[in-house]
Amino acid sequence: MVSANGRRAVVLGGSMAGLLAARVLADRYDEVLVVDRDRLTGVTTARQGVPQGRHVHGLLARGQQVLDELFPGFTTEAVAAGVPTGDLGELRWFFNGRRLAPKSTGLTCVSAARPVLESLVRNRLLAIPNVVLAERHDILGLVTTPDRGTVVGVRVAPRPPEPQAERVVDADLVVDATGRATRTPLWLEEIGYARPPEDRIRIDLTYTTRRYRLPDESVLDGDLSINPVSTPSHPRGAFFSRVENGDSMLSLTGVLGDSAPTDDEGYLAFVRSLPVPDVYDVIKDARPLDDPVSFRYPASVRRRFEALDRMPRHFVVLGDAACSFNPVYGQGMTVAALESLTLRDHLAGGGAPDPLAFQRDVSAVIDVPWDISAGGDLGFPGVTGKRTLATRIGNAYSSRMQAAAVHDGEVTRTFMRVAGLVEPPGALMRPRMLLRVLGRSGRTAPPREPADHQVA
Repeated sequence: MVSANGRRAVVLGGSMAGLLAARVLADRYDEVLVVDRDRLTGVTTARQGVPQGRHVHGLLARGQQVLDELFPGFTTEAVAAGVPTGDLGELRWFFNGRRLAPKSTGLTCVSAARPVLESLVRNRLLAIPNVVLAERHDILGLVTTPDRGTVVGVRVAPRPPEPQAERVVDADLVVDATGRATRTPLWLEEIGYARPPEDRIRIDLTYTTRRYRLPDESVLDGDLSINPVSTPSHPRGAFFSRVENGDSMLSLTGVLGDSAPTDDEGYLAFVRSLPVPDVYDVIKDARPLDDPVSFRYPASVRRRFEALDRMPRHFVVLGDAACSFNPVYGQGMTVAALESLTLRDHLAGGGAPDPLAFQRDVSAVIDVPWDISAGGDLGFPGVTGKRTLATRIGNAYSSRMQAAAVHDGEVTRTFMRVAGLVEPPGALMRPRMLLRVLGRSGRTAPPREPADHQVA
């Protein structure tokens, strides 16, 4: 039997974007093959292909909603597996050294380590009978028709590479979800197409992460996480979160070349240099479960496939291969989830999606989160990039909005619903919200200056 869309779809990459793309493809193709270079079966720890997997990740509220739509009962299953959850607006958020007034948003924060979250999604996906996994396979390139107008398969080989083991996998659709290291620009060039233009915002971010076991979770006062967010006035930041099985993770962030040391003394000194003492107060008596490990993220990269004049048929790109965001905003997995819904829409008419039409709609999904993250990064004076009038006005308003949210939980609520990609940015500009922001922000105390906190 051949489904309306085709016999086989091949997804390149088995991380979150690939898994969610495979989920919607499974409803439209007889077989969906997911190819990845790493071993995936049974893996719940960080793997080589996802170097950022050791660090705190955020699944925004809209992403959680999409997961529950694609995999009914997913959040309930995650909680049963020991993953803690909380309301996004009731976490301990700090901007510019001041805590935002907590307020219920009705939005769920799923606080799982990235490998555990991926494993939960992967297990649900592989329970679908027509989904097949080809793990520990290198992806060698695309296979096209003689006129190079249509992609008809991919060349793969098991690892370690053995030339005689190379094989061609026929496909009616190929989806590139291989991440920020995608080779698609090179592949396109090799078969006579243009490379996509790119936008880059260099932030030179470093995450340095360690796991802890708290002596008593009462030190958190019931909070799921503590997040002094990096801002231009206080560039050092942190994300402390309870995760599955009673563990906690702390990711320290530095920008523009600053980074936390990986020795015990230096790591704690960085924690003490944060603008608020809350994180240090929680971890000072906690038991480290591993050594600190660092991950460097040089720049956000947006590949403008939608700007190309042509692309080969039966081939599309999504996830970090299309746009890789500064991870401190927690947008990547949620944008991938939204892109999977876009893919579902483009499959509804039967056959393969029109590649340029699909990439234009993916670009529309990317626009808002890109404006949020790129605009925020351009607020740092040391970040190079074009600062439009809209960027400058947006950053000025964001500063006033964050100041107002220190005293006004309704501002926090709307801010978090926008940051969670549930409401559009325009929600922060509605007349009632403008009155709250412009009225409140002028009456707040100046932000605290960062300093080394005294050790008890």
